[in-house]
Amino acid sequence: MALWQSKSVRKKTGGRYRAHRKKRKFEMGREHTEVAVGKRSAVQIRVRGGDYKTRLLIAESANVVNPKTKETKTAKILGVIENSANPHFVRRNIITKGAIINTEIGKARVTSRPGQDGSVSAVLVE
Repeated sequence: MALWQSKSVRKKTGGRYRAHRKKRKFEMGREHTEVAVGKRSAVQIRVRGGDYKTRLLIAESANVVNPKTKETKTAKILGVIENSANPHFVRRNIITKGAIINTEIGKARVTSRPGQDGSVSAVLVE
């Protein structure tokens, strides 16, 4: 089923707006991507204007920044510890922005949007 990112049909009061046109392809959206932990897998998606967006499907490593030393290292992701977006994402090992992941270096908070950016960036948590 297609998702539409157009204006709502309903007013705040509950009344309906009269349609001034039909749906347009550029108003169409897509399902969000749930990035899991495992062997890396990504897809290229064509977006409006002919550009491409890399969607990460499965991630195995993260670019982790140590805030004290300002050093960035690539670390293997061991699992998801906490996810404020949805508590069920923890047992399914789904990574979203703001999730706390367990890496080889230690616990890290995800700062990127892996489903949109195509990579996992994180900051070490004390």
